[in-house]
Amino acid sequence: MDQIDEEIVVSNIGDPSKEVYHIRDRPENFYMLGSLGLASSISLGLALSQERKVLCLDGDGSLLINLGSLATIANQKPDNLMLIALDNGVYGTTGNQISYSSGVTDLEKVARACGFRNSYKVRTEEELSTTVRECLKDNRLCFIHVLIKSDSKKMKPIPKAPINIKNLFMKSIAT
Repeated sequence: MDQIDEEIVVSNIGDPSKEVYHIRDRPENFYMLGSLGLASSISLGLALSQERKVLCLDGDGSLLINLGSLATIANQKPDNLMLIALDNGVYGTTGNQISYSSGVTDLEKVARACGFRNSYKVRTEEELSTTVRECLKDNRLCFIHVLIKSDSKKMKPIPKAPINIKNLFMKSIAT
């Protein structure tokens, strides 16, 4: 979030949204509070509807639920979309049930197979920072697969009503 300026950020339900909120709340952030699996689809719609860069923070479980979105995104090729898959190998928000990404399903390889030409696998905060910075500079569709550890730490809830989040977000992207 320290590299984000005017970009739109869509964050997956649960802990990703809560973390983004507590790190840097701003109207241009759309916090998913429902609709598991749709952060990537919503991000695609936003990227196709405007020129601003859109950064999607999705989870491995969410992407696995809607794998078709990767093929759709790669075929649409919006050059203003960066999809970051935060892969902890579990469905963290619902109780750390194991996801298929902890087995044989490699999301970076899936994205590549779907047609993402610019796909990366990162394991450290430094690699992530460098890759995000490079992708923000370029006008190209990017997929960043971030391997992270799962934990049982729970984030504080977002203290805003969903309707307020939506209204603030809609106003911020309309200008």
